[in-house]
Amino acid sequence: MSSTLELAIDLISRPSVTPEDAGCQETMIARLAAIGFNIERLPFGEVQNFWARRGTSGPLFAFAGHSDVVPAGPLEQWHSPPFEPTIRDGHLYGRGAADMKGSLAAMVTACERFVAAHPVHHGSIAFLITSDEEGPSVNGTVKVVEHLSARGERIDWALVGEPTSTGQVGDVIKNGRRGSLSGTLTVHGVQGHVAYPHLADNPVHRFAPALAELCAIRWDEGSTHFPPTTFQISNVHAGTGANNVIPGDLQVLFNFRYSTAVTYTQLRERVEAVLNRHALKYELAWNLSGEPFLTREGELIDAARAAIREIAGIEAELSTSGGTSDGRFIAPTGAQVVELGPVNATIHKLNECISVNDLDVLSDIYQRILEKLLAA
Repeated sequence: MSSTLELAIDLISRPSVTPEDAGCQETMIARLAAIGFNIERLPFGEVQNFWARRGTSGPLFAFAGHSDVVPAGPLEQWHSPPFEPTIRDGHLYGRGAADMKGSLAAMVTACERFVAAHPVHHGSIAFLITSDEEGPSVNGTVKVVEHLSARGERIDWALVGEPTSTGQVGDVIKNGRRGSLSGTLTVHGVQGHVAYPHLADNPVHRFAPALAELCAIRWDEGSTHFPPTTFQISNVHAGTGANNVIPGDLQVLFNFRYSTAVTYTQLRERVEAVLNRHALKYELAWNLSGEPFLTREGELIDAARAAIREIAGIEAELSTSGGTSDGRFIAPTGAQVVELGPVNATIHKLNECISVNDLDVLSDIYQRILEKLLAA
């Protein structure tokens, strides 16, 4: 059994459902401290974080990731218990196998081999690990980055271990992500009996023309690296549950995944202009969970692509598709940020798994990236 597989099994066996860490970080800390990393535990609220650094000079390369996982879901629908790692048909099964305890294990073992081969390397290596990526993401990476920035500690290159691959480990590198802007809209009307609509004001009827207009808008044309911005309704709720009552209020949840071709301020202004044009009585609360970021081709992307080519024998595609990641908190500091991890076909699903072979391939890719950027 390889050291990467052994560590992945250890991490998966710990039920670290967000924001719990369940000892995952202490397991990683012990391994990193043994090879010369200085450890800084940074808990914020109920969230566990740590920053580990080996070296004091620049450039600074950081592995970033999360030890928390999403809930397992119906236990009876798992073929084996989600927190009892099981190997079947060449795959390691368990919650977090692909998202992202397999990546965490690969990062640690890659560093162990790299440090053994290059005890006096250029620059510094760091780990930024949180237990708040699958949750609200308010006391995790964002707080650690603020802490580092306050004392002038700057990351040059960051590799986030999110599961980016689609068919084969290393086939996709995420070099950016779209922004995410959500809204909670409450449209006010007047509750009443359906038989006497003239004595009521139905907020569903009021909002329907505005909704049609919002859904028909083409918000932008996208850019070279990003698809056009999308607007999606995620939930609509009104009424008491009775079929003879006109609702008094309508609540609508919606989300924008937006490109660098538009700002969140422009999106807010356009939505509010539509609502005002339809003379709605409303309240609207906005939540910006992340702005778009893009890492252009340079040292980090070159190193990652070359490492994948040499280890996996394939050419990696650059992509900005998918959801958000903690890279959105690191990129604004000026760091080059990429995401590179295992195949994402089973993430957040029942019977999540990762190829046993891919664990070692991923660890070798991570090691080769370190060699290209920091080998003495």
